[in-house]
Amino acid sequence: MAGRTDEQHRIALFIDFENLVTNTGISSNNFDLQPALDQLLEQGKVVFRRAYCDWSRFADAKVRLHDVGVELVDVPPSTRAGKNSADMRLVIDALELCYAREQIDTFVIGSGDSDFCPLAYKLRENGRTVIGLAVKEASSRMFVNACDQFIYMRPKSHGGKDKDHGGKGKGDKDEGRGKRGGKGNKDEGKGHKAESSGKEGHEGKGGKNKAEVPAIAREVVQSLLRRATGPLNPSLIKETIVRKEPDFDERDHGFSTFARLLEALEQEGLLRRIQQGRQGYVVGPDTDLPAAEATKGGKNRGAKAPAPVEEEDEELESYPDPDDEGL
Repeated sequence: MAGRTDEQHRIALFIDFENLVTNTGISSNNFDLQPALDQLLEQGKVVFRRAYCDWSRFADAKVRLHDVGVELVDVPPSTRAGKNSADMRLVIDALELCYAREQIDTFVIGSGDSDFCPLAYKLRENGRTVIGLAVKEASSRMFVNACDQFIYMRPKSHGGKDKDHGGKGKGDKDEGRGKRGGKGNKDEGKGHKAESSGKEGHEGKGGKNKAEVPAIAREVVQSLLRRATGPLNPSLIKETIVRKEPDFDERDHGFSTFARLLEALEQEGLLRRIQQGRQGYVVGPDTDLPAAEATKGGKNRGAKAPAPVEEEDEELESYPDPDDEGL
């Protein structure tokens, strides 16, 4: 994926729907593809969207998938193949698209099943980028490592925990207990809020064990800076980490953005962040840079300008004027 602009990516999305809603914490009636789709749209244009399963079993998900432009392929149950019938259809269609449409450079496989490893290997052999999409707890590590990148879908109970507590479900049980010990439940609610706010940046790492810099980030930064001959683009660092750990997500370590993670690494003394124009870069902590480059705001960028002018003046004064000689 490195070296291409976002506009150049053409993405094909294949979903093994039954795999995503079976023992994953996501049910067909609360399946929400939009968050994952938004992440894919940040990388390029999703030109092909198809989901496979026996839709007579998951009819309540059909409208939501149609709303995001997903074509539904009905795979009736087979007396012999059963579960694998949808898998086989997905694999055949993905390989056919790979060979027929060279402009599609990225394939997304919505499943955590290790049975799709051979498909991932074959697509990568043909120069395609492979992105996996599944729920973390129901994803095979073998399949995660077979992909170039892995996106985890999060059940609504994770992402909307605070909303659920405010209305029904677990919050109702806590409310019942609150008659005996109301203070305890209030404090527990505050704890949830504090924990969620700690995810917004590394400043919250003091007491919640959130925002901890992962070892893979340190290793990649140190390795790249050792071999670097100039400032590094932060996107190169992120891409290198993802190549080594396809399911890497800075949010899992308590950082709302990758820039927050780089800020934490800078505080540890592993790198320095500089600003050149509108683009930020990363250099080694001991890199000797001109004042203009080292200044984050770029305010002193013109400080070196007088020096070359003085040198040019001295060189001009050392040569006689031809007109004076003629006179």
